[in-house]
Amino acid sequence: MRVAFAGSPALAVPVLNALIGSRHEVALVVTQPDKPRGRGRAPVPTPIRAAAEEMGLSVLAPTSINLPESLDALREANVGALCVAAFGQLLRADVLDSWPCLNVHYSRLPAYRGAAPVERAIMDGLNETAVTIMQMDAGLDTGPIISMEPVPIGSDDNAGALYERLSTVGGRLLVGVVDALEAGTLTMTVQPAEGFTLAPKLTDTDRQIDPRRSAHDEANRVRALSPHIGAVMTIDGQPMKVLGAHAVAGAGSTPGLTAENGELHLACSQGFLVIDELQPPGKRPMATDVFLRGYRGALRLDVTE
Repeated sequence: MRVAFAGSPALAVPVLNALIGSRHEVALVVTQPDKPRGRGRAPVPTPIRAAAEEMGLSVLAPTSINLPESLDALREANVGALCVAAFGQLLRADVLDSWPCLNVHYSRLPAYRGAAPVERAIMDGLNETAVTIMQMDAGLDTGPIISMEPVPIGSDDNAGALYERLSTVGGRLLVGVVDALEAGTLTMTVQPAEGFTLAPKLTDTDRQIDPRRSAHDEANRVRALSPHIGAVMTIDGQPMKVLGAHAVAGAGSTPGLTAENGELHLACSQGFLVIDELQPPGKRPMATDVFLRGYRGALRLDVTE
């Protein structure tokens, strides 16, 4: 079957690769427009665009997939389905009604509908999530479920490690769904109207480490945001990305930072958060002992009220 693929970030590349490696033909790739990056603000393509162009695929990078010219390009590609994975644009009725739109979603729907299901699941301390393939409709991840497979979340998994496994499973499931669509054997199950949860887009508030919460909760926050976003801890007025940390049990104490034997400890309401890796402003990520050897400021933690 000829299909189009819509995706943008690196986590969607394994899904595209799975389609490329199947017997189906990817006739068109749709992705977000190039964005200015770095000090020179030069336009940089999305990882999906870079991967697609390297493979010689036709690429469309519109400001909106819903524009008439985007729809014309999809029609000219003569595709039988639109496969979507982490695309980053809403699909309107003209697109949804023109092709089966098959979405790779990283949660056990109807749980964690929204933009950040992986991060929210790790923040909540879950030990399992899932990949769901659904047919998209006008709602927020409310379309009927076609295929689902559970994926464990390890106690040490960060979002990067979990995304790798989810993307591999997602690509395999999506190929199977396209196989069934082509064969006319596709079946779908309507999502229940109750019992859903939401996974809204992450905000700056979600990134802030707060010692008034437990060390266990803050370790989950660090895992959920690493390595692609980074939790934030402000030390002596400087926002530091925290990319690795673990919780140590202990009685609650007055929140604060201490350096002990090359380790940075944050006392929390319950237990201690041991910072393993951080990134000062304008510098590369580094182990905590390396940071402490070069740090000359005060270990004063700034907490937002």
